Amino acid sequence: MSPSSVSQVYSSGNSKGANQSRKTAALAVESGKIPPLLGANLAELTEWVQQQGQPAYRGKQLYQWIYERGARSISDISVFSKQWRETVAKIPIGRSTIHWRSVAPDSTVKYLLKLADGQIIETVGIPTEKRLTVCVSAQVGCAMGCDFCATGKGGFKRNLEVNEIVDQVLTVQQDFGRRVSHIVFMGMGEPLLNFDNVVAAVKCLNQDVGIGQRNITVSTVGIRNRITQLAEHQLQITLAVSLHASNQRLREELIPSARPYPLGELVAECREYVRSTGRRLSFEYVLLANVNDLPEHAAELATQLRGFQCHVNLIPYNPIQEAEYQRPTPNRINNFVAVLKEKKIAVSVRYSRGLEADAACGQLRASEVEK
Repeated sequence: MSPSSVSQVYSSGNSKGANQSRKTAALAVESGKIPPLLGANLAELTEWVQQQGQPAYRGKQLYQWIYERGARSISDISVFSKQWRETVAKIPIGRSTIHWRSVAPDSTVKYLLKLADGQIIETVGIPTEKRLTVCVSAQVGCAMGCDFCATGKGGFKRNLEVNEIVDQVLTVQQDFGRRVSHIVFMGMGEPLLNFDNVVAAVKCLNQDVGIGQRNITVSTVGIRNRITQLAEHQLQITLAVSLHASNQRLREELIPSARPYPLGELVAECREYVRSTGRRLSFEYVLLANVNDLPEHAAELATQLRGFQCHVNLIPYNPIQEAEYQRPTPNRINNFVAVLKEKKIAVSVRYSRGLEADAACGQLRASEVEK
């Protein structure tokens, strides 16, 4: 159920309505259809508290306790009367619990979060002196099947709801005791296969949590027509498209799900996205030793991307137990960069943080859940 349906599930007004509200809430809890409050905006929460027979200002209090103070249950909200808290105690805010926490020497923290249904997801807090970035998951598992990815090896379970996405950011913010400044949708799953919830979560993180859209990056392998659909929302986010190959044949070897969506069509859709939104687009390219890291691959990639506003992020591979790919040497990386620069392609190298903490997406979940 969407956050906007909260007020529809719990409707009351007078004492008779309040009794009916409790019965409706109890039935919703039993059926598993009770919607969480996290993800609802100020207007929706205000409407809900009024339908509970509470004054409108309680909506703002509820909103502040959820988004600013990180309340995990209505019972935590001490400004509400004890009687009303008991009445609506079973209505979930929609927070997860920390199942596992792994800290790297560089202070990167990777979390395993347990959701209401017992599923486990990963999220990562990446601190620097001036910023705190959260790498969030969009799905439980992933259906894309990238050959070098630990998450893909674990299969797909389900999409994450809006509250389960937003919760990851609030969890990291609370654990670090400082405000999150940047968000990257580069965790478990393919964001554009959970399109509606991801777009709703971006808007909630922007409007309710207070993170600028320009500080939010959504990463995708590329789903036909979804990039065009995203452009229609005219968000100010950064779109990052994971290529990982310079030609269709190699891309199909690394990303089996890319077979029905040729590289040429994907790049053409990306060009239209830039034209429509006026936003520069990033391309992610994981460098795999002796697979896609040769100078000829760099030259071929430059040919694919020539002529529009884009940037290439090269990511030296983090080896995983489930695959035999290796990290390229520094010399190979530098040569790849040199070719792209010579071809006038904007490029940078992104070295992953938290290598000692099972940094590659899906590794920590795989290692801990299987124990």
